Formats: sequence, structure tokens, C-alpha cells
Amino acid sequence: MSRPTGRVLTLLELLQSGGTRTVAELADRLGVEGRTVRRYVDQLIDLDVPVESVRGRYGGYRLAPGYRLPPLMLSDDEALAVLLGLVAGRRAGLTTAERTANETASAKIRRVLPKHIARRLDALLEALAFTDQPGEFDTPDAGILLAVADAVRHRRPVSIRYTDRDGRRSERTLHAYGIVAHSGRWYVTGKDARIGEDRTFRLDRIADARTLPGFFEAPTGPGPAQRVLSGFATAEYRHEVTLRIHGTVEQIRAHLPAGIASLEEHEPAAGQDRASERWLRVELRAQRLDWLPPVLASLDRPFVIERPDELRDVVIALADRLASCARQT
Repeated sequence: MSRPTGRVLTLLELLQSGGTRTVAELADRLGVEGRTVRRYVDQLIDLDVPVESVRGRYGGYRLAPGYRLPPLMLSDDEALAVLLGLVAGRRAGLTTAERTANETASAKIRRVLPKHIARRLDALLEALAFTDQPGEFDTPDAGILLAVADAVRHRRPVSIRYTDRDGRRSERTLHAYGIVAHSGRWYVTGKDARIGEDRTFRLDRIADARTLPGFFEAPTGPGPAQRVLSGFATAEYRHEVTLRIHGTVEQIRAHLPAGIASLEEHEPAAGQDRASERWLRVELRAQRLDWLPPVLASLDRPFVIERPDELRDVVIALADRLASCARQT
């Protein structure tokens, strides 16, 4: 690469770092005169890179938003960070319906990496192991994801066509509060304008999303992530379970996270440390009860079952099986 060409690419890298750069600053970084900087800028403009001139005492040059992405200049560490992010995102299910986009983006970056960096990256990926198993998730359409995100940002109502888990289809107008990534899936939470209540929808089940005229105020209170977790904990399932558990919030949450159970935190008595053990009410809903006794056993804290009675029978049955196994020699 010739030195002038290399300096033009360096100029692009400097401009991509953001902000307005004065001619004097750019000339100093490139080791050239001011008129040479202007010539390099003209070369970038000829390549359709959207560079704009800023007049005034603190003026200079900066990148303006363009219709297409200009060439991206990444340092070795930046390229490695992007590739690792793509690998982690693919395993966590944080991709869009265009699954090949992740692979093609990775291939493009790896193709232009210096050989010594590519070899080090290959060594890292070969040595890297994950404790979780890669999941097969239904991913949302990129256009729908971006349309909903735009509605969230500008507080605009959005019309969606949705299919629920039972295959029922409906059209809804949503005041979307935020988008939440949870356990490999994308969710949008907001107020269903027809019924006036908060709802959470899986983005991969939305077939169409159109922004509507109008505006709504952002709600106060819990953020989108907490709203999604609370919605999971109070979803309609067969069994409604209420427990009292003696322990700390941290002890209980380690086994019954916010996405599974809601926790009523009573104000501690006068002089009692908020982090100390005390009786706390736990409520959750479940389609089946057989998974809950082992969780309560692993919690290893005193508990009282308030409802349902069926849970008592399931806990007793597990205790009997454990006692029978323990007596065998």
C-alpha cells in the first residue's frame, strides 16, 4: 500500500472515531500539511464517503450520516471484540431471522484480518469451551425488530400481527416500552391499547409491525426488563403457588429468580438488618408441580406451603423417596 493511500485510510479511521477534527489536528496526526489533508478529504468524497466540512472557529471535518456504510477501520483488538461478540450472540440466540448474516459478517472480518491475528483468533476459538449448550431459538425478523425499536425510541404506537402459543392470531396496537433479550429470546413489552393493560410479546411471533401516528408518554415505575420478568412470574398457568420461606432475599432469589417467582419483601422490624433472614412471601405460577420440591430442598431453608394442597403431597412423596433411598445399604 502506497503511503498516500495509507494516509487516506488513516484519515478515514480518525474521522470514524467520532466528533469534528480540525485541519491542524488531522495534519499533525498524518504528518502532512493542511492542503494535503484537504486533498485527502476530496479523495474520500470521490469514494462516496460522506465527509462534511464544519465552518467556524472550531470547525474542521467530520463524517455525516450516509446512505451506505463507509469502509470500516478496526484495530486488532476491535476486530477480535466484534468476532467474539458474534460468536457469543449466535450461541445465546441473539440473532435475527436472517441467520446467515452472523456467519457472513464473521467471514468478512476474518478475511481481512492480518494472518498473525487470524491465527491467534483460531487458537482462541479452538480452546474456548462453553458451559451451556447452544440453543435452537426462533429468531425475529430483522425488519420487525428495527420497526419496533424505532417505535420504542420515538414513543409511537405500533400495530402488530401476533400469533400466540396456541396458534391464535390477532391484530393489536401496542405502546411499546422496550425490547428485552431473555434466555435466548427477544421480547417487547408495552401496553395493549385495546384492553389498557401491560402485555409481553415474543418478537419471533410477530408477523408484521407498522408504526402508527400519535405519541404516548413513557410509564413510570419498573423498567422493561423488570416488567418482562414480572410478567413471566404472574403468567396464567395451572397452579397458583404461595409459600412463606425463612431466609434472605439473596438466598431465595438464587433458586427462584424474578422470572419465576414474585417476592413480597416485608419491611424489617425496628433494628433488624434488611439483609438478615426473615419470613418472606413467595408467589409463583406453574403448569406442573413436580419440579418445585427439589428446588425447595436445595434452598435448604424453612418453608411453609400456603397453597395449593397438591404441593404438600408432592413434597411428602419426594421426602419419602429420599428417606427410602437413604435407608438402603
